Amino acid sequence: MATVQKNLSEFDPTQLPDATGLKIGVVVAQWNSEITHALAQGALETLKRCGLTDDQILQWDVPGSFELIYGCQKMMSNHQELDAIIAIGSVVEGETKHFDFVCSGVAQGIKDLNLLGIMPVIFCVLTDHNMEQARARSGGKHGNKGVEAAVAAIQMAVLG
Repeated sequence: MATVQKNLSEFDPTQLPDATGLKIGVVVAQWNSEITHALAQGALETLKRCGLTDDQILQWDVPGSFELIYGCQKMMSNHQELDAIIAIGSVVEGETKHFDFVCSGVAQGIKDLNLLGIMPVIFCVLTDHNMEQARARSGGKHGNKGVEAAVAAIQMAVLG
């Protein structure tokens, strides 16, 4: 497990690129809202800690993780002033193959948006076996993956 010895919320803002003037979009799936809202909170607090203001952050909600692809693509098309987008979702394994199809589709869809080369779309979709694992990565013992996604968004937004 990659996060066993790492708290995802630990970062040094002085080691990040200057975020002044950046505009970041955040698309949040409402399915598993306990998890996605915690991830979004971590991302938003981090963006603000790094100097962004409310008017530099655009947040949209979509029904579920599969809808993140369309939501991010629509945000990308309608708000070309954005420097990056963070896609936030949570898929928890159940008794059927649905988990595999959703996880694969969302990962491929976000990858495809990045290949367009318009702006980076950061993958912040937890794909856990159970809610305990999701909670551990959305503010629990492994920190908050939303924080890591916000840091990645800043780093990618200023990339060459």
